[in-house]
Amino acid sequence: MDSPADTTPLAALLAQLPQPEPGRRKGALHGSTVARLRNLIVTGALAPGAKLNERELCLQLGVSRTPVREAIKTLTQDGLLRAMPNHSSVVSELDVGEIEALIDVVSTIEGLAGELAAARASDEAVAEIGMLHYKMMLHHTRDELPGYFEANKAFHRRIVELAGNPVLLWVWELLALRVDRARYSSNLWPKRWKMAIQEHEQILAALAAGDAALASQRLREHVRNGLSGLVAALKERGEAAARTEAPTPSSSFRP
Repeated sequence: MDSPADTTPLAALLAQLPQPEPGRRKGALHGSTVARLRNLIVTGALAPGAKLNERELCLQLGVSRTPVREAIKTLTQDGLLRAMPNHSSVVSELDVGEIEALIDVVSTIEGLAGELAAARASDEAVAEIGMLHYKMMLHHTRDELPGYFEANKAFHRRIVELAGNPVLLWVWELLALRVDRARYSSNLWPKRWKMAIQEHEQILAALAAGDAALASQRLREHVRNGLSGLVAALKERGEAAARTEAPTPSSSFRP
């Protein structure tokens, strides 16, 4: 029987990530550590604003301090971490302006991908996307967000691949890191997660029907619905924090 520590979300997530192998070359170890630390940030296991503890990360990731420190430098350059004056690092906050910009760009990219894929995809390719949709539904039923997210990314990537445009895929991959974090955060709300499942079903139906215009529309709406909800939540949180921090007028003040 699993111990309580083995059943925490962080333990479950770490169990799904590639484990370091004894004797791996320095470059491979660095890449593995970066990927695993990136996943902890993207999935929220390391929350926005959280201060990194190198010793704890070494224990969690099963590596020494050198690859952890090098991974921190890499992810700071990627914008996922922020260096502090005291040489510590914290997880970068989700930026509302950046997410709003992502909505415009990613909805356009995925809308075009859906249009091209619907016109070009074979029945076998659509069936493959259907299997990914089935995996997402299964993970949703089991409340397995990490597994759902993996299938969700494969679902979207496969549609872009089926568009048959290498430049489109290249641009999509350039944005993948920022989109992953925003998408994962948007699915943390149960209502949104359920809506995303329904929207995937509509996208699949449009692809199966070969309806390019509808597939494009469904994908654009799907991207906007997911990320717009995250923007609204972040703005509401920021406004609440501002109200809390606002100075209270002194009762002794007289005009």
